[in-house]
Amino acid sequence: MTHTAPYGSWLSPITSELLVAGSLRLGQLAFDGSPSYGATAPLYWNEGRPSEGGRNVLVCRQPDGTISDVIPEGYNVRTRVHEYGGGDFVVERGRIYFANFTDQYFYRFFPERDLARGNAPEIMANQPHHRYADPIFDHLRGRIICIAEQHPPTGGEPKNLLVSLSAINQDPDSVDMQVLAQGADFYSTPRLSPDGTKLAWLQWHHPNMPWDGTELWLGDLTESGAGLLQIANARLIAGGMNESIFQPEWSPNGTLYFVSDRSNWWNLYRYELATDSIVAIAPKAAEFGIPQWVFGMSTYGFTHSGTLVCSYTEQGRSYLATMAPDSTELTVLDLPFTSISGVKCHGEQVAFIGGTTTTPSAIVLLELNHDDSQVEAWQIIRSATSIEIAPELISIPQSITFPTSILDGILDGSNSGTNLETDRDSNSPIAHGLFYLPCNPNYTAPTAAKPPLLIKLHGGPTAATSMSLSLGIQYWTSRGFAILDLNYRGSTGYGRAYRDQLKQNWGIADVADCVYGAQFLAAQGWVDPQRLCISGGSAGGYTTLCALTFYDTFKAGASYYGISDLEALAHDTHKFESRYLDSLVGAYPATKERYIARSPIHFPEKLNCAIAFFQGLEDKVVPPNQAEMMVNVLRQKGLPVAYVTFAGEQHGFRQAANIRRALDGEFYFYAQIFGFEPAENLPPITIENL
Repeated sequence: MTHTAPYGSWLSPITSELLVAGSLRLGQLAFDGSPSYGATAPLYWNEGRPSEGGRNVLVCRQPDGTISDVIPEGYNVRTRVHEYGGGDFVVERGRIYFANFTDQYFYRFFPERDLARGNAPEIMANQPHHRYADPIFDHLRGRIICIAEQHPPTGGEPKNLLVSLSAINQDPDSVDMQVLAQGADFYSTPRLSPDGTKLAWLQWHHPNMPWDGTELWLGDLTESGAGLLQIANARLIAGGMNESIFQPEWSPNGTLYFVSDRSNWWNLYRYELATDSIVAIAPKAAEFGIPQWVFGMSTYGFTHSGTLVCSYTEQGRSYLATMAPDSTELTVLDLPFTSISGVKCHGEQVAFIGGTTTTPSAIVLLELNHDDSQVEAWQIIRSATSIEIAPELISIPQSITFPTSILDGILDGSNSGTNLETDRDSNSPIAHGLFYLPCNPNYTAPTAAKPPLLIKLHGGPTAATSMSLSLGIQYWTSRGFAILDLNYRGSTGYGRAYRDQLKQNWGIADVADCVYGAQFLAAQGWVDPQRLCISGGSAGGYTTLCALTFYDTFKAGASYYGISDLEALAHDTHKFESRYLDSLVGAYPATKERYIARSPIHFPEKLNCAIAFFQGLEDKVVPPNQAEMMVNVLRQKGLPVAYVTFAGEQHGFRQAANIRRALDGEFYFYAQIFGFEPAENLPPITIENL
């Protein structure tokens, strides 16, 4: 039976409890790297579990299909290098080498032996104030090559190094750590040639972020007479301040490949050692790389027969393709996945994290036919959720582009509104997004009613939305909300030129895209222009606060650990992002007036709508004081405001109870502001001045 009820008041089986009950964060994938394995090898992955307080658990699938946890309780496989981490472990011959979140020591564990004996993981490296990430195994020398981050005991900026650690038993208090490279501000992605004689790596310097410009270096790995490992003949292969290199990788025959955006698109290249030249591989107006927010990212690899297997993104959709060793053309595989990441290869097997518009992200194991590199078979071996949603309840996104502009009024805080038709001309840029209509087969809305619109903003701001099924989005659409999942200018997936449109324009171009996106959808008659709201986390929270402060398009919004004061962020953030604002806003303090003009905290008189804030109290990326300053302004103005804090949470919420509390709290907030009655009895949050 179909019920008629106002948008927002529909009863949905997609509850916050359902979202976290069986949900997992599927992270880094890795086959056991031992050369002794044949056609198949154990596959490992890092699994974040909200039900276990956000703990990251290492899981293994054996070739016979057996899946089990391989790290004892009490350990959390997660590094804090760059604060965002990634590249948390490496596996060789069944031995696991990993970073533990609590103490940031580097450990060794052999599950086949130690689990049966009840042995705890052994400490490999416990040097004070050190963190480790992005490890690879040096089979020739029995060592680990990785990134080390040294934090001065008295504070100040940490130092990043490319180092080698002994993998054999040793006294952890006298760690055998040998420095291979230093002097650059950042290092990542060390890659050994198949014969172990050459090492490639990435490095970059302030003020760049890795998607702005990185350098690909290559050197000869040798041992001195004293047994010290060192790099000789180090030389710059590609990249620089204005060319972003991503994921160097060696083919089985010892050819070095990498991804570069020198053509505007992150495309594949190979380095010809004999001629010291670089050759483009199947150029395409698509992205074969992604922004390196964390370590351990991978979009391509090689099978043992030399077939290149790669994922790429085109107009917001992902594809998986192969290229035979004797070919120059990509063959796109016939697969249903619209979102693909974390590509890893072993033998003729390929593992990746894939999702579709109707199925959530999952670890996929694929077998290639050795003769033609086509798909022989594939299977899902782990899904991000155990929950199955009826297909008729799922809102399918449609990719949209819409005209946008630059709204100069934000520079002086004078612009409080725009008009879609008069502020734009035929030469205006465009923005991209995924639009979801309300969808619940048990309900229809009253005649002529339009749904409320929630614009969702990804973080970064250099990141992108995904076409993989998100139960977090379906939570809203099944209750009667329309969603615009926005890839504002500066997002990845549309070439460097689109990404660079946010340079010097953060707080302007992204905000304009929010305003124009909402007005575009309202002009189409798809949403209610009187019930427009906006929500984002981190950088998306900043854009949210700017849109709510400087323009009157939106009636309410929610900021998750969002930035309100750019100056405070410039003074109080971690090394990795400490110069990020140089490109997004301008060098500080030379452009101090720009920082002030684009900081919502300085324009309290312009705030005239309700805002909810959700904040982790241990956030080192965007400290709680950023939210608290805005909350106090809204309190003083008498505007509706909610401030919900979470002890023990950092940048992003990992604990199941907190994820539920934030999601239900945001929905409850909009219900109170827009005046509709939720179908379920939601736990209330405190809304002041309502």
